[in-house]
Amino acid sequence: MFEIKIDDARYWKSCVDSIVSLIDEGSFNITKEGISLKAMDPSSISMISFSIPNKAFSKYEIDKSSVVGLNLENLGKILASSRQGEQLVMKESGSKLVLEFIGKNSKRRYRLPMIDVKKEPDREPKIEFESVVELKSDSVKEILKDASLLSSHVGFKTEKDSFYMLAKGDAGELEEEHVNNAEMVKKMKVTKPSSVTFNLDYLERMISACPQNSSMTLSMKTEDPIRIEYKIGDADVSYYLAPYMES
Repeated sequence: MFEIKIDDARYWKSCVDSIVSLIDEGSFNITKEGISLKAMDPSSISMISFSIPNKAFSKYEIDKSSVVGLNLENLGKILASSRQGEQLVMKESGSKLVLEFIGKNSKRRYRLPMIDVKKEPDREPKIEFESVVELKSDSVKEILKDASLLSSHVGFKTEKDSFYMLAKGDAGELEEEHVNNAEMVKKMKVTKPSSVTFNLDYLERMISACPQNSSMTLSMKTEDPIRIEYKIGDADVSYYLAPYMES
């Protein structure tokens, strides 16, 4: 049994949004240290790893570790109903997860059935990345929007002091160059130049929950999956995406 309270229900919605952007159902591992989730998307070309420590919650009471499988799409819809200033209490009741929204003069409760979810990966891929680039989140969203004007996929390339975004389609081609320690690139470490292409839709979904005016880190190696990392408050979110393959 557990009872967990968070003072800002909308913050928890933002956390869950980072997961729902990729998968429809998944299992939260609830331990004394915090809450975590690892899952592959249905196509098995991408993965999410989410974790949030117990300190992020104003109340965190747990008798023993438990696994809570949920339809995350339904959870996301319920959390979208949260209102300004509401608190959220989550607790286990039989085979259901109770979500209680607490306002100044009101309470409302939802009960979501827990479901069995297929076993998810225990480990993240082990990759010796060649390039690690920290970028402004708002700028990344802008360049992916630029790329979507021409293509359904986007290429990333690094050189010693530069990060490139490349898009190519029937309508034309786009190349953007950003130098290290400039407006977009906060810092970068390149042990070997990298060049790799990814599905644009997946990238946009992965970064959609990244807070404004924050940063994200892209770790790359030619012909290997990319890792995208960012924080939502105290929560850590990371994704892996396999390279785009020409059909």
